[in-house]
Amino acid sequence: MGKNHGSSHHRTKHKAPPPPPPPSIAPSPNAPLPSPSPEGPPAPSPETPPPAPSIEAPPPPPAPKHKPPPPAPGLPSNVFDVLDFGAKGDGTSDDAKAFQAAWAAACKVEASKIMVPSEYTFLVGPISFSGPNCQPNIIFQLDGIIIAPTSSKAWGSGLLKWLEFTKLRGITIQGSGTIEGRGAVWWQESPYSDTTDNESKHLISLNDNIEASPISNSLDGKMPRIRPTALRFYGSFNVTVTGITIQNSPQCHLKFDNCIGVSVFNISISSPGDSPNTDGIHLQNSRDVLIRSSNLACGDDCVSIQTGCTNVYIHNVNCGPGHGISIGGLGKDKTKACVSNITVRDISMHNTMTGVRIKTWQGGSGSVQGILFSNIQVSEVKIPIVIDQYYCDHDKCKNQTSAVALSEITYEKIKGTYTVQPVYLACSDSLPCADVTVTDIKLNPIQEHYRMYDAFCWQTFGELNSPIEPPIDCLQDAQMGRWSSCQYAYWLSTAQMGGCLGGQT
Repeated sequence: MGKNHGSSHHRTKHKAPPPPPPPSIAPSPNAPLPSPSPEGPPAPSPETPPPAPSIEAPPPPPAPKHKPPPPAPGLPSNVFDVLDFGAKGDGTSDDAKAFQAAWAAACKVEASKIMVPSEYTFLVGPISFSGPNCQPNIIFQLDGIIIAPTSSKAWGSGLLKWLEFTKLRGITIQGSGTIEGRGAVWWQESPYSDTTDNESKHLISLNDNIEASPISNSLDGKMPRIRPTALRFYGSFNVTVTGITIQNSPQCHLKFDNCIGVSVFNISISSPGDSPNTDGIHLQNSRDVLIRSSNLACGDDCVSIQTGCTNVYIHNVNCGPGHGISIGGLGKDKTKACVSNITVRDISMHNTMTGVRIKTWQGGSGSVQGILFSNIQVSEVKIPIVIDQYYCDHDKCKNQTSAVALSEITYEKIKGTYTVQPVYLACSDSLPCADVTVTDIKLNPIQEHYRMYDAFCWQTFGELNSPIEPPIDCLQDAQMGRWSSCQYAYWLSTAQMGGCLGGQT
């Protein structure tokens, strides 16, 4: 290049300035390239010098001729707005296909984000956002409102979930938006729960005129008997749910099944206190779970911890109305249950049926161990402390000898007011509760609508540490002399045969 430039310079006889070197006259990288000649580019003429550069500014590059595909211009390439995939957001059009299309695009991009914008209401029928072939760390940014259909046609013969995320690695649901289940149309079909919480049998009204009122709603149409969970995660790793509101689910509001590494914080769950079976958060076969800084109000357990759960930490949660925070029911239909290393602390409960509770069915196997309930503030809670190994959600259940083994259960700093009974600890005849520790309890009665009872214990072994108010004289001494060596050997062998000691199964 230097040689050609030099020879041209010596052949030029006028006084015009020499042309700039070739790199400076090359076309801009963003400028459109000229169409090639059918015969190929012309050969350079050694007799003709290159033209002098124009002193005028080059024209701007032409505008693109084709509209770019979603996402819309202005959004990063990893952001997918459901509006760009055909969602209407008018609250009446079914936007499920648009959500599914946005998910299909985001699934292919690591650390992608699906946008559900504010100021829109999206009607979305049952939908599954599925892996396992999706890229990791997808964010579902929910700032608008998602509502469930209330037509029975949308649900067929009945489904167990509404919005489902399955088999994902790193999935976050965040934002200021709302998932609205519109559950009243389901509750009116069965205004009373199909099952009855066992502790409700302790509620004997002082006023014969007090009756439960069925939930009413103006919506019509026979809904399926099977009611869906509003938001469910299955078989996923590193799941985060934060900021959003979930309300009026037909059944459970938020469920985690077979998940590892779950974080839930700064969320709100809300449904009427008499809405049937509307658990707030339901955990099953999941481990390494953190739930904190949230408000949970529902018609069943604020948090329900089922079999297969370990390393669960719940703190700074407001619960009520509802049925408190429960482990179980476990061991139904002679199944094995394994639950361990559960911490529930710094909780405020108001107007709940129970406070902190462990409930198991007769006939089950396995174990519950390493449980801490600490710093629980209760206000007008019917029964704040509960172990019930005779759990039955029907009018009558068969007596059975085998049971889930309970041990290393600690209740400490539980204070406030109750309206029925301060403590109810009913352990198995054949497999008593072991190592139950009760420390610093102060529970004061408030007479409301129900008959009141003293603390009750049955086959519960452990220790009391002052102060305890009211007295819990029924807790038996922890020394094995009061619990025969045969009983202890049976307890230990049952827990081991259950497959829970030494690790979860």
